[in-house]
Amino acid sequence: MKGEPVAYATYPSLEGRTVIVTGGSTGLGAEFVRQFAAQGARVGFVDIDVVNGEALAAELGESVCFVPCDVRDVGDLERAIDDLVRRLGPVTVLINNAAHDERHSIDQLDVDYWDDRMAVNLRHQFFASRRVAPVMKAAGGGSIINLGSISAHIDLVDLVGYITAKAGIEGMTRTMARELGPDRIRVNCVIPGWVMTERQLSQVVTPESLAHIERNQCLVDRLNPDDVARLVLWLAADDSAMCTAQNWVVDGGWL
Repeated sequence: MKGEPVAYATYPSLEGRTVIVTGGSTGLGAEFVRQFAAQGARVGFVDIDVVNGEALAAELGESVCFVPCDVRDVGDLERAIDDLVRRLGPVTVLINNAAHDERHSIDQLDVDYWDDRMAVNLRHQFFASRRVAPVMKAAGGGSIINLGSISAHIDLVDLVGYITAKAGIEGMTRTMARELGPDRIRVNCVIPGWVMTERQLSQVVTPESLAHIERNQCLVDRLNPDDVARLVLWLAADDSAMCTAQNWVVDGGWL
């Protein structure tokens, strides 16, 4: 039970595998990097946040590699993925995590800002997946895990660009799972609830939003990054070998 000492699962199939995480310097992404490293995987991650990215890689040691990258620049993203594959070996797990949920009203969305919301929250997931697919095929298969959002299903406002992109991830996941399945590449979408990352707690979460969570979750506990990471580990491991084209919700029972 939450609050008591527990021992969580280890996945032998993840040991020695190469994993790439986008947006891995802070928040959920940093938790994914830590959790995969703890499983014995070789972990590469990209992020625009160089200071925190370099600090995390230095903390976790030689099996973890950071490459600075702005995922909105597809060429930069593809070069970063290629660099990580050269350094760490053929990638068989990709976590498409990078995102930015900056609040905005409908009136604030001009064409450039709309395109930026799609680029940072949706477009890079497709191009990262396409870049690693031939490597995974040559390796005999792989697991691509796209991060969606509960926001596409609940009553949030001031996020129309972000929510539109996150809803698109669910459709992209299903069609890519169908197209890549013959090469034994699984594609799944993880839909977290309202996760209490450091950024959310310092910049977004208010007493009113906490009350909103309490009204809607079945479980009373706050959702933390490690709660999401444990689902992601399972989807990356061979334990979920026949699971693909699905939305996996971890939200404390909100949906």
